[in-house]
Amino acid sequence: MIQIRKSQSRGHANHGWLDSYHTFSFADYYDPQFMGFGVLRVINEDVIDGGNGFSTHGHKDMEIVTYVISGLIEHKDTLGSEGHIRPGDVQRMSAGTGIRHSEFNGLKNEKTHLLQIWIEPEKIGIAPEYEQKSFVNDWINQSFVLVASNNGAEGSLKLNQDASIYAAKYAVAGKKEIKLNAGRRVWIQMIAGELRVNGELLVAGDGAACLNETVLNLQAQPASHFLLFDLP
Repeated sequence: MIQIRKSQSRGHANHGWLDSYHTFSFADYYDPQFMGFGVLRVINEDVIDGGNGFSTHGHKDMEIVTYVISGLIEHKDTLGSEGHIRPGDVQRMSAGTGIRHSEFNGLKNEKTHLLQIWIEPEKIGIAPEYEQKSFVNDWINQSFVLVASNNGAEGSLKLNQDASIYAAKYAVAGKKEIKLNAGRRVWIQMIAGELRVNGELLVAGDGAACLNETVLNLQAQPASHFLLFDLP
């Protein structure tokens, strides 16, 4: 079964400096039918004005992944981590027992476009962690790249959860078959372009919940860009 979450049906909040679309309930947006998808709790698509961002604030017991689509994010946290997150970079922050951080658009005259993702961890009360990696070179020879996983396989970031995140970029049309183990669920979040999943059409901003499927046949059109979450 594949259920489509159309882009325009998401929650929306425009704070002036921040234009945000919420796939699942978040902050003032509440929809009891979309509280998350298994351990996947938040997918926010944010566009942040130049020189603006999130001042220092705290998180606890959550795996937080930042995926920059365009622009630049400047990150600082109470672990002493500092970094610039650019397109092609993926950042993973395990909040654990507690971490405080800030994230700002480092470009004064350009907007930054990103996805912020929250995944519930397998265990609470772990030590906070920070990790960041560029996957730009990985996309040179392949379109479908593992960027985060439970065991850090294939050079991916390590999640404290039995989940995997794949980032797909197709410069030309392409097909991929994904076989799913029993009991697994998949969420696909479109960023750009068009994708058919077992014949169902997804466009930019759409999401798809894939339940009780044994095989996913993906047909990507040129310039399609999406994330795929393999979840328990």
